[in-house]
Amino acid sequence: MAYHGKKYRAVAAKTDRTKIYELSDALTFLKTNKYSKFDETAEIAFRLGVDPTQSDQMVRGTVSLPNGTGKKVRILVFATGPAADAARAAGAEHVGFEDMVQKVQGGWTDVDVMIATPECMKEVRKLGKVLGPRGLMPNPKTGTVTDDTASAVKQFAAGRVEYRMDKNGNVQVPFGKLSFAVKALQENCQSVIDAVLHSKPSASKGTYIRRCTLSSTMGPGLRIAVREAVTEA
Repeated sequence: MAYHGKKYRAVAAKTDRTKIYELSDALTFLKTNKYSKFDETAEIAFRLGVDPTQSDQMVRGTVSLPNGTGKKVRILVFATGPAADAARAAGAEHVGFEDMVQKVQGGWTDVDVMIATPECMKEVRKLGKVLGPRGLMPNPKTGTVTDDTASAVKQFAAGRVEYRMDKNGNVQVPFGKLSFAVKALQENCQSVIDAVLHSKPSASKGTYIRRCTLSSTMGPGLRIAVREAVTEA
């Protein structure tokens, strides 16, 4: 069982585990009861009613956060020629091909997003064992395999985040910092919820979102009323 410190336990004692909070109330609680000295990340977690073993029930995509993520996004672009030059001009922190492939093969993955041009994917796919478990493998469905590297870099740097379901049917997405105003956090969070709702697989039957929880880096989780908090998908 995980051990929590005195400050965490004091905040957790203020929550009602049987209550389903409104989105704005949950965000206000997290901001008001923050006790750490650093700017914590706000995160939303979904427990989905899909079968993660079925390929036609996978949930994955990207969403643009209207108020950004509150952090500098470290981006690596696998590209050559004009596409590489465009990525550098757009602000990508790391750009290259053979040199970057070799570096990642050695275990280096110190970035938040990896983008690749289609022609580079033949070699990048060989990095599956390194990138797959970390959720960094470029994928056309998430806009990270593209010839328009400049546009992709700008979108992710501005606050576009990727979400993907794990092997247990869970999706976790960071959507801002607790230093953001409640309204900004709510707009970002609503964008994530709407995106996940729109990503419901056609093969999925029954309840799609079984549980939805908000939390911060150091705070307790609060269940929220998803259907009442957002526009229906």
